[in-house]
Amino acid sequence: MALSCVVGLTSCNKKVTLDTDQKKASYAIGSQLGKNLKDAKVDYDPDVLVQAMKDIKEGKPEALSQEEAMKAMQNLQQTAQKKQAETAEENKKKGDEFLAKNKTNANVKTTESGLQYVVEKEGTGKTPTDTDEVKVHYVGTLIDGTKFDSSVDRGQPAEFPVNGVIKGWTEALKLMKEGSKYKLTIPSDLAYGPMARPGIPPNSVLQFDVELLEVKKAQASAAPDLGAAHGKATAKPAKKK
Repeated sequence: MALSCVVGLTSCNKKVTLDTDQKKASYAIGSQLGKNLKDAKVDYDPDVLVQAMKDIKEGKPEALSQEEAMKAMQNLQQTAQKKQAETAEENKKKGDEFLAKNKTNANVKTTESGLQYVVEKEGTGKTPTDTDEVKVHYVGTLIDGTKFDSSVDRGQPAEFPVNGVIKGWTEALKLMKEGSKYKLTIPSDLAYGPMARPGIPPNSVLQFDVELLEVKKAQASAAPDLGAAHGKATAKPAKKK
């Protein structure tokens, strides 16, 4: 019963009281498991999941053979892949339509690659190269306005190599000067393409409000310090967040 509530379900009538370290640790485990399953977009039955965990803990025989379990997992994976492919196709169509319309808006500039951007403030400092690192503040959203990442919300600028992020970011950064603020609209093929990321569906056009705070020489030991949504660390490194 406690575990069922822990996994994030509302089917429990009994409220869990986290009054011991064991219960708190159990809640933490369930919370992390729930987040992992949600991020992976796994279609699961929480009540059955909890029952399986209870059976294992109590030493009861497993209800499925290894062969049955493997077959079920394969079928579930195939269904998920089919659904993702359909979502990717739909998002590609919506993204292309959005890009075509956005391209005609005032002050929008479009590069040869298809990157779209608006200069909201032009800086006067240095322009980074592929071998530099940068410190930036940014807010990332989908074209419907859903926010998926924000260094501003975290209250901590991100620092990473110019060539350590998604293609759209790398290209845009090399157009900016320190102190600049740009609004980027990045086609899916310059972002994550058909690969989904936490908070980012496949073939999503991404928009970023970016402020370039500082350009620094790259350090051999430096690693991308970005949120998980936009780099190459997850694609190439970071949040190609």
